[in-house]
Amino acid sequence: MSDEPLKADGILDTTGLYCPEPIMMMHTRVADMASGDILHVVATDPATQRDIPQFCHYLGHELIQQDTLSDSFNYFIRINR
Repeated sequence: MSDEPLKADGILDTTGLYCPEPIMMMHTRVADMASGDILHVVATDPATQRDIPQFCHYLGHELIQQDTLSDSFNYFIRINR
């Protein structure tokens, strides 16, 4: 296992936005990405801790990393088509 940080193919900053905006923005961003790409999502809405794993589960994407920092939540999602 490598200690290197994940390298994302794209970043989506949803800082300051609340449900349902982060998920709506993710739908749009994911549509523009290729299978296998990694999207890094930054959020401040605590509801994303529930919503983003569900988004990945229902749409078949892989939540490969989820981190909680003092002021934000970070998610790394591998896009699967």
